[in-house]
Amino acid sequence: MTLTTIDWIVVAAYGVLTLAIGLRLARRAGRSVEDYFIAGRSLPWWIAGTSIAATWFASDAPLATAALVRRQGVFGNWLWWYEAAGILMLTFFYARLWRRAGVLTDAEVIELRYGGAPARILRGFSAVYQGLVKNAVVMGWVMLAMVKFSQVLLGWDAALTLSVCVGLALVYTVASGLWGVVVTDMLQFVAGMLGSITLAGIVLARFGGPGGMAAAVREAPDAPAGALDLVPSAANASSLEVLSFLCLILVLWMRSGQGDGYVAQRLFATRDERQSVMASLWFAFAGTVLLTWPWIVAGLGSLLVFPAGAGIDPALAADPELAYPMMIRELMPVGLRGLMVATFLAAFMSTMDTHLCWGASYMVNDVYRRFVKKDGSERHYVAVSRGAVVGLAVLAALVAWQMESIQRGWIYIIELTAGVAVVWLLRWYWWRVNAWAEIAAMVGSVVLANGRVLVGLAQSTIPLPAGLLSMAERFYAPEMDLVRAVAILVTCTLIWLLVIRFTKSERDEVLDRFHRRVRPGGWWGPVAARTGVVSADPPASRMWTGFGLGALFVYGSLLGIGCLLTGRAWVGALLVAVSIAAGILTVRLADADTSSPYPTP
Repeated sequence: MTLTTIDWIVVAAYGVLTLAIGLRLARRAGRSVEDYFIAGRSLPWWIAGTSIAATWFASDAPLATAALVRRQGVFGNWLWWYEAAGILMLTFFYARLWRRAGVLTDAEVIELRYGGAPARILRGFSAVYQGLVKNAVVMGWVMLAMVKFSQVLLGWDAALTLSVCVGLALVYTVASGLWGVVVTDMLQFVAGMLGSITLAGIVLARFGGPGGMAAAVREAPDAPAGALDLVPSAANASSLEVLSFLCLILVLWMRSGQGDGYVAQRLFATRDERQSVMASLWFAFAGTVLLTWPWIVAGLGSLLVFPAGAGIDPALAADPELAYPMMIRELMPVGLRGLMVATFLAAFMSTMDTHLCWGASYMVNDVYRRFVKKDGSERHYVAVSRGAVVGLAVLAALVAWQMESIQRGWIYIIELTAGVAVVWLLRWYWWRVNAWAEIAAMVGSVVLANGRVLVGLAQSTIPLPAGLLSMAERFYAPEMDLVRAVAILVTCTLIWLLVIRFTKSERDEVLDRFHRRVRPGGWWGPVAARTGVVSADPPASRMWTGFGLGALFVYGSLLGIGCLLTGRAWVGALLVAVSIAAGILTVRLADADTSSPYPTP
């Protein structure tokens, strides 16, 4: 046990405040399902965007980030930095469309966009796929991070950690729905940033500032080659690491282009299109830039405090994801350790409350209300929603019990969703996409992502040819993770394009209804000719300009701050100046294009 009485007082004060907020908002959330899941569509951009960023700041992120630094160096964090490009595409191409759709969940869009039995099947399957399968994996690795954190700092076993953390998250999520989630997310974001910046400041002070820390890391004999490199190079990274980096920044960023379900949920909850766009832009900056560097500084410091090689702690040698909590235990003084425990509780709950609320919205709105009981009262559906939250939390705890690596969980989700990336982007902008195309892409992605398991099952039943088994083993080798994700994306895209070729388009009345509601741009010529409805989007050239300026803003600030913190002050200052100028232009363009938002029907 490494916490003192003062530390526990800090932790307890935070816990009481969080629970009080949740219980205070219980009555407001209980009025209707819309209030419970999307806060009555009343959120301003800064609350919605901060809530999404707080969800990104899960308890897993600092542990996985520090581990990536220890294994590969700073550039290893492109495993999640690449998503900023997808978020910017969401900002300029999809945030408006989500808000115009006026739905409760992203699965509900399916029956707005498609029609008939295929749409009903796809909506139900998508709700289970997103709300149970994918969601349980995400919550599982978040819980796993708390297990590792508590193991180092509190001496708790997995069962006790899971019981305490799930209980805390459930109390106010069950009671207050999205209202409690977004309000406590504001508190949790501030607490999380304060704690992580404090630890990073202690690390920098210990090693003589950014320049001193960078010099010490360069001289550390057991640090990864090119530990301070912001992008991989042929001199300091393997060819597969360079190829994986290219896969992320050239192809796989499209996975985030229309936004994950919990991101879309926040956009549904905003007041109007302008608030939706600004929330997404703020999330791109806060989630990618503000949260990143304090964790990386702690990871770099761990290379000096706990150098690899002879004498390294056996637990850390076996599991580099323990580095971050071990840095807290080693460097944080009394009182501040309690702050860091509260910070991790904040990070944990800001993610758990979101995913519990989001997952329950699928189970209630897209499964129970759609297929089981269509005529219940609002109070009945709110009660069922609270029960669904409890069930999801138990399922996630069971998944966490079986997981070992946070990073492996991240990669599995990339593979699981890679195959649907392109069809999800084009269903908004191309009238010819139909429900069967999306079903084919989703099934193909699930099968290929789990191919390792399927090959093992097949081999245990019917021995496979040696050549085929060897090819499968190479394809599913860990070093091929991101290359495999690109292969899944390309393969599934070809599959659903073939399905479109041999299946009928959606009925005219279905396409007309969607086009009137959402008013998208793109390839809707035949439908627009029938409806006479003009796109409510700005010209494509302006959206692409916004995307480019946004990328310069976010990645310029990300790399600029990185240069400042790794001893390259002049380059860092120049990049930060460029990013500030790009940021001003980006905000002005986004604001101008949403100054007269199209009202949701």
